[in-house]
This record gives sequence, structure tokens and C-alpha cells, in this order.
Amino acid sequence: MAEFDYDLFVIGAGSAGVRAGRMAASHGARVAVAEERYLGGTCVNVGCIPKKLLVYAAHFAEDFEDAANFGWQVGARRFDWPALIANKDAEIRRLNGVYGDVLREAGVNIIDGRATVTDAHTVEAAGRRHSAANILIATGGWPTVPDFPGREHVITSNEAFFLDDLPPRVLVVGGGYVALEFAGIFNGMGAETTLAYRGPLFLRGFDLDVRTHMAQEVAKKGVRLLFDTDISEVTESGAGLTAALGDGATLTVDTILTATGRAPNIDGLGLEAAGVDLNFKGAVVVDETYRSSVPSIYAIGDVTDRVKLTPVAIAEGAAVANTLFGGDAPIVNYTDIPTAVFSQPNIGTVGLTEARAREVCDGVAVYRSVFGALKHTVSGRDEQTLMKLIVETATDRVVGVHMVGPEAGEIIQGLAVAMRAGATKAQFDATIGIHPTAAEEFVTM
Repeated sequence: MAEFDYDLFVIGAGSAGVRAGRMAASHGARVAVAEERYLGGTCVNVGCIPKKLLVYAAHFAEDFEDAANFGWQVGARRFDWPALIANKDAEIRRLNGVYGDVLREAGVNIIDGRATVTDAHTVEAAGRRHSAANILIATGGWPTVPDFPGREHVITSNEAFFLDDLPPRVLVVGGGYVALEFAGIFNGMGAETTLAYRGPLFLRGFDLDVRTHMAQEVAKKGVRLLFDTDISEVTESGAGLTAALGDGATLTVDTILTATGRAPNIDGLGLEAAGVDLNFKGAVVVDETYRSSVPSIYAIGDVTDRVKLTPVAIAEGAAVANTLFGGDAPIVNYTDIPTAVFSQPNIGTVGLTEARAREVCDGVAVYRSVFGALKHTVSGRDEQTLMKLIVETATDRVVGVHMVGPEAGEIIQGLAVAMRAGATKAQFDATIGIHPTAAEEFVTM
């Protein structure tokens, strides 16, 4: 491949691109990674990491309240949003540096600036043209804003991480995990929070019991839920931002955050001119090896609009590097991918929903438990944990595990391993529980 400047040119230094570039370099490939914004991509800068830090901060409000019943005398308290954001920013800068060090130590050339594809083997970046045997698109996704009058007054999750102050009144628009997480963040920090969603119930695609249970718990915590509600217009005045709702009502708040979806981040990359096929959503169409319609151009992560999760993007990055330079052709297994929503309370899930299981399984048995955690027998908080197992009766295999409750993500991760190994309900039942924990309910229900 000496006729090219690089064996692999990666556009995008998020989780997917960094993993692909580092692993390709470890196989001896000559690699460049171009990034126009920030190392680490969405997850590190305006996604998973800062979001979970804000979730931790928001949950302290309940912890302070609960402490009194456990004998702690908690004095006057005041939340300092600028201090939290400053500390969050410091951690993100540290991680940006870690990502840069990882790439440089692997021998990857980091190019700061926007990159565009000019043909099947050429990328223009940093004022010059770079040739590459293979080009990898790993530019992720970008928040979208609905097209209504006054849309210029709203923010997305990107801007939410950098607000100067905590807004006293917030309207979150959307029904996905990002909307639910930010509603919990703002509510926990003391903002008067409303969540509006155009459908009858949020978290479309999740198990119905999870969705209904979560709606009850979120409402208990003080978030105002407006289902079957669209935003038709936003106007600005001295009183704040006024959203016109679909039923003719209005709501005036200080900040409106739209979390109504993300689109593949491909604008201006030159992909169509280079002959790369895109689907109706603007996502790069790829085969099972992540190769696009142009054989030398690959794409991974959210830009392909498949499973939009950071660990999946990382696995895809490793697969491309190993396929091209490692003498291997691994295929990422997309079945039984565990995921968590860092809402309050948390959601953890892996495998099939009950509705899907009834469509594809040979008989289904459902085990469901709703209970108050031991902690709340003393705290007095009216919070209920939901746990649910879905079992294919013909094989006794556990095909779905769902939880709403504290540390759901931590608990579901271990159960995902059991599911991947083909665990049966009998094996769950035969496992000794750890007492007293909430997790033991999964082996005793």
C-alpha cells in the first residue's frame, strides 16, 4: 500500500474511530485520524460521560432527604450549577488528553480540522490532500430539532452541558432515553421540570411494563408528564419562552430542550459525490463488514444508524481494524445487547421485550416482581423497583431481563453474560442469591 499516504484514514475521533485507528496501527498499518471538534466524540464530550456525572449530582437531592431517617443531621444545602459544570469540564479535558495520548502512543497521526472525502482514496483535511488505501467514516450522530416556528430559541443536549446557570423552569421535549435522563437531571437539581412527548407513552421500543412503571415513578418524583402533546411554536418574551402545545394550551419556561432524535453526521463530508450510498435517513449503507457501496470506504457507529450505543461502536471499530489488517474477519453479534437508561430511577434491559418474545418464541412465561427496596423501609420514600424475566417455555431459556430501580445498569450487565451463555430459568432458580440485595430477586422470583 506504499502508493498511498496512509493505509487507513479515519474521519472522526469518537469511540468508534479511536478504537479502529488504534487497533489498525497496532497491526502495523499507517493510520491518520481527523477530528474537527473534540477527541472522544459524543460519548466523552456531550453524551454518556458528562450525562452520568450530572445524574450523580442530581441524585444527591434525594440522598440528602433520605439521610435524616438514617440518623444524619444534614444542614442547609445549596446547589451550585457552575461548580458542577466546571468540575465536569475538567474531567472531560482530562479524557480528551487520554484519547490523544492513546492515539499518539499507537503511532496514529492526529489531524485537527474538518475532513472531506473527495474520491474513493482521497481525503482533504488541514489544507492538504491525503491519499489512503481505506477510508473509515466514524463521524457519529448530531441532535436534530423539529421544524417549528421559534426553533432557534430551543437547545439540544449538546448545549445543555454548557448552560451558564441552572434554569428555574425547564421543558424537555421528547420520549427517548435522552429526554428522560435530562428530565431527571433538571428535576433532581431543583428545576420545575415538564416532559412533553407526542406519543401516548415514552420509551418506545422498551418493554411495556418498563414504560408504564417508569411513567409512574417519574411522576412521583415531581416531573410533570404531558403525553400526546406536540410543540407547535415557541415564542420569546420577558417572561421566558412560551411553547404552544398541540391542544391549544401554552407553557412558559426558561429553557426548552428538544431531545427528539439524532441524525447521521454526514453533512458536507462529500460522501454522495464520492459515490457512497446513503439511506432515507442519511445514514451510510454498509454490509456485514462495514464496507459501503465504495469498496475502499467503510463506516461504523452512529453514522450507520444501526445500534446507537458506544460499546457497539467500539466493537465495530475493532472489527474493521481486524478485518483490514489483522487477518481476521470478526462479525459483531447484535443479539442480546444490554443497555441502561440513566434516568431516575435507572432502567436496565437485555434481550427481548414481552411483546417481541410472544412473536418469536415457542411459548412464553413471564415472571414479574414490584417491590420497595430495603433502603426505603427506613427512608420512607415511595419508590418501587420493577424486575421482569421473560422465558421461552419450550427451552426454559431466559430471553429477556428488564429492571427499573437503583443501579439497574450495574445489575443487568452481569445478567447479560448469563443470557449470552444461554442460561435457563432453572439455572437462575438454582443460583444462590446475595442477601439482602435487590438483585437477589432475579434468582428468587
